[in-house]
Amino acid sequence: MDQSPPHEQQQQLQMQSPSSKGDMIDCVIALERALLPCLPARELQAIDRSAHPSHQIDVERHARDFMEAAKKLQLYFIGLQHQDQPSKEETLRKEIAVMEEELKTKSEMIKKHEKLIQGWRKELKDQLDKHITELERV
Repeated sequence: MDQSPPHEQQQQLQMQSPSSKGDMIDCVIALERALLPCLPARELQAIDRSAHPSHQIDVERHARDFMEAAKKLQLYFIGLQHQDQPSKEETLRKEIAVMEEELKTKSEMIKKHEKLIQGWRKELKDQLDKHITELERV
């Protein structure tokens, strides 16, 4: 992994518009690059107590680079989250399609039941006619 200066990393990240998995990987790499120069906690504490001004500047610069890379990564993930969510129009279209399918199914069920009822009516009428005919014989 190459170690480019933080300002080059920032320029690379600013030129990219997070819109694909490749961009996400680039953001993660930039975040990793910002973390690599950071020293272990004990050394950071020692430098923090150091009177040498360049040590303080290094720590602050690395922290700033890290925060900028983290912010870009966060914005990227927020963008991904919004892309995954369907628009209001898409949601309504899906709901309408589901309702239309449900209506179609229920209409078919109603027709089936109407045919059954018609069949029962015919059977009952036939039985009634049969009973009337028997009563007339008696």
